[in-house]
Amino acid sequence: MPSKRASRVADADLAAEIGHAPVVLDIAGTALSDDDRRRLRHPLTGGLILFARNWESRAQLTALTAEIKAIRPDVLVCVDHEGGRVQRFRSDGFTHLPPMAALGELWMKDAMAATNAATAAGYVLAAELRACGVDLSFTPVLDLDHGPSGVIGDRAFHRDARVAALLAKSLMHGLLQAGMANCGKHFPGHGFVAADSHVAVPVDKRSLKAILADDAQPYGWLSTSLASVMPAHVIYPKVDAAPAGFSARWLQAILRGRLGFQGAIFSDDLSMEGAKVAGSTLDGALAALRAGCDLVLLCNQSLGEGRPVDELLDGLLAAWRDGRWTPDAHSEARRLDLLPLTPPLPWDELMHQPQYRHALDQLP
Repeated sequence: MPSKRASRVADADLAAEIGHAPVVLDIAGTALSDDDRRRLRHPLTGGLILFARNWESRAQLTALTAEIKAIRPDVLVCVDHEGGRVQRFRSDGFTHLPPMAALGELWMKDAMAATNAATAAGYVLAAELRACGVDLSFTPVLDLDHGPSGVIGDRAFHRDARVAALLAKSLMHGLLQAGMANCGKHFPGHGFVAADSHVAVPVDKRSLKAILADDAQPYGWLSTSLASVMPAHVIYPKVDAAPAGFSARWLQAILRGRLGFQGAIFSDDLSMEGAKVAGSTLDGALAALRAGCDLVLLCNQSLGEGRPVDELLDGLLAAWRDGRWTPDAHSEARRLDLLPLTPPLPWDELMHQPQYRHALDQLP
């Protein structure tokens, strides 16, 4: 049996040969297990997404992310931390951020105050996460509030694409001030359909012209500001039979070609019901990567033995070896571009920083 050191060297050599680590996986608990450590060392692991079950305290979270980085310094530690009902860490000093709809409501009273509050929210969000070792939050939501969508609802800034884009850009400014990249979601728009892609396969029957003139507009207007984008597990049958995250037409011809987006593209969670039209998890990952995704997420599958995670990692490795998947050096460069370039401000220093204290006062 090879030693652990020999295995690590072999993993590093294989990672260099492949040159693309597209899988974002999760972990089961508040500390790494031996299986977690093994999966983090896998040459195709490029990111890790945290959930509320991985949270106990700031000290615990900081120790967890430090161990993750000790194993894989280049891994992208991510979380869904938007504010409102989608905020994974809510205690031990973390600020309870407002839902993005609160910023849209403030816009209707005082547009300039709303943009300032959005920047403050982005700064507080990112600075607190980075102080605990988290690299990226999947925010802002660019979906429009059409009304029927319960899964989006108050996660959206506004019904008006112009307002949503300007508030999102202000929030991204705050993220950037704290050294964090951004992720606009869910391209080209999830807000028009009532169905939740976590448990169903939503279908939006509007024309491409209608979608581009409304829900997708923020992606064009923010094409020079967005660092990454996450497409929706929604089918737009008048554009493509496949959900947007598995559609080369949506991702390459429209998002990159027509709208000029240059950053990284994440698939949404491959375990969601809206992704199962692509087949198995491995089939979905291959379809997403071939369509133009740079990274693929598999969430909530590490619980128990975590067999689905291993099947994806090993299946994708086999697909590379037999020529069914070709790694992309440009995708890997886009992934690495999402890592913070500056060291975070430690929590105790952050609490006394004038910029942070002022940002807290600007929140709605």
